Amino acid sequence: MRTAYQYKLRPNKEQLAIIELWLELLRRQYNYRLGERFSWWEENRCPVNACPLVMPIPQLRDNPDYYSQKRDLVNTKDKFPEYKLIHSQILQDCIKRVKLAFDRWLKADKNGQKLGKPRFKGKGRYRSFTYPQIKLDSIEENQINLPKIGKVKLIKHRPLPDGFQIKTVTISRKADGYYVTLSLEDKSVPALTTEVEPTLKNTLGIDMGLKEFLVTSEGESVPIPQYYRSSQQRLKTLQKRLSRKKKGSKRWLKAVKAVAKQHKKVADKRKDFHFKTANELLLKADIIAHENLNIKGLAKTRLSKSINDAGWGQFLSILTVKAGNTGQKTIAVNPQNTSQDCSNCGEKVPKELNIRTHSCPHCGIVIDRDWNAAINIKNRAVGPRRP
Repeated sequence: MRTAYQYKLRPNKEQLAIIELWLELLRRQYNYRLGERFSWWEENRCPVNACPLVMPIPQLRDNPDYYSQKRDLVNTKDKFPEYKLIHSQILQDCIKRVKLAFDRWLKADKNGQKLGKPRFKGKGRYRSFTYPQIKLDSIEENQINLPKIGKVKLIKHRPLPDGFQIKTVTISRKADGYYVTLSLEDKSVPALTTEVEPTLKNTLGIDMGLKEFLVTSEGESVPIPQYYRSSQQRLKTLQKRLSRKKKGSKRWLKAVKAVAKQHKKVADKRKDFHFKTANELLLKADIIAHENLNIKGLAKTRLSKSINDAGWGQFLSILTVKAGNTGQKTIAVNPQNTSQDCSNCGEKVPKELNIRTHSCPHCGIVIDRDWNAAINIKNRAVGPRRP
């Protein structure tokens, strides 16, 4: 079983300077290795007999893959001695990130989709580095011993779980400081399987919306907090101050950090709300059924600000991961006509979006529109033959 714990770091001035130097050197190395791959791809992406006659045929070069670029790190350290300051495995992990970014662009994932072309990272855009291996006793009380950096103070707000070993350590820079993420593993704990079958008793349907964050098939509702909208005035003030500063100046950098901190505060509040809501739902049922929504498409409509503020995608990801960790599961159902079909008799009752009550002329049931949709979602997850 694997899990991850994150703690806030409190590095001193010397350690802070080392981390900042490493991030800048790794950014340059990332851009250089990505440029190598782009150069090879532009010159060798088509066969020789398919090259246009007006263009000279370049000399074929070996494809700069992960292993060749990793071997070339020796030459990098000879030409640029400052790279000797960086831990060797962190440099190798930088090459691995280039490989993953390039592969995700050229190769399709399991759903048959490709990601966009990787971009070069501008100044300050390389925000983390990873130790693929670290000593098991690297954490002592409220300090973590990072190779070539030293013992760094951390805020250990919760103890590490017993029996788990540290596999990787990632140092990341955020708007309000540095954080360390520990990837933990306990081989004695087997991975939980989600073999539970959906029934009317162990399944709970949820309908997510903008009037209420979600409504369950039991009729309970969770109000939507709208953290971004409540902080819009504060963000407007900070962004106005930023626009008046000279770009690149110290005051401009200070204003940029103030805006970033406010955005992070909003994101942290939303994430905390999502975790707490997911925990409450998983206490009520073994299986949570939800609509299989095209959230990216919905975010391009006139309701984009409200949809992004609700954070449906992040919530469903958290819900799915937490359900898998506890032996439960989530089911995504077809969202077509969940609010139009009657949950009692199954007849279709067309209604506009502003009509918030489902009143069926066929069977006479009158309930809230979202509640009706949540029941339909549950029924579709269970299926017609589940008791």
